[in-house]
Amino acid sequence: MGHGGTVIDELTTDHREVEELFAKIEALPPGHEKRKLYADQATIELVRHSVAEEEYLYPAVRAHVPGGGTLADRELEDHRGAERLMKELEGLESGDPSFDRTLTSLIHEIRSHVSEEEGTLFPRLREAVPPQELAELGDKVRHAKKTAPTRPHPHSPQQPPANKLLAPGAGLVDRIRDALSGRGKEKD
Repeated sequence: MGHGGTVIDELTTDHREVEELFAKIEALPPGHEKRKLYADQATIELVRHSVAEEEYLYPAVRAHVPGGGTLADRELEDHRGAERLMKELEGLESGDPSFDRTLTSLIHEIRSHVSEEEGTLFPRLREAVPPQELAELGDKVRHAKKTAPTRPHPHSPQQPPANKLLAPGAGLVDRIRDALSGRGKEKD
C-alpha cells in the first residue's frame, strides 16, 4: 500500500497494513513461530503509528473538533491499553500459553480502536479541518513515524511537548536494539 496524502489517508493505510499482519497471524496455528515474527512486526508498526497520532492527530482533534478533548482522551486511553498488551507480548514466545491470549486481546483492542477512529474521529476531523491542513498533518505524521520508537513504552508521555522531545531518542535506541537482535525480520 502506498503512503502519502492527508493525515487520514496515511493513518488509514497504516490500519490496513496492520490488519494484513493480523490476518497472517490468524492464518497460522497456535504456537507457530511465525506468529511471534508477525506480532513483532505489528507491534513495530503500531507503536510508530501511535506515537505519530499522539504527536499530531490528537492535538489537532483537540484544537478543531467539537468535543475533541473527550475524543482524544478516549483514544489515548485505548493507546495505553494496547501498549500494555504489546509490552506483555514482547516478553513472550509463540509457544507460551499466554502469548495467544495476549495477542488475541491486542488484536481485539486494535480492531475496536480502528473502527472508532475510522467511523467517528476521522469523519469529524475531515469536517472540521481544511484539506491543506490535513495534508500538512499527513507530512508531519510520516516524518514522526521515521524517528518514532518501535517498542512499547507504556510509561512515556503521550502529549506534547514531552512526547515530541523524548520519542526520537527512544526511537533511535529501539531501532539499534532491533537491528542487533533481528527483531521483526525473517530469520535466514
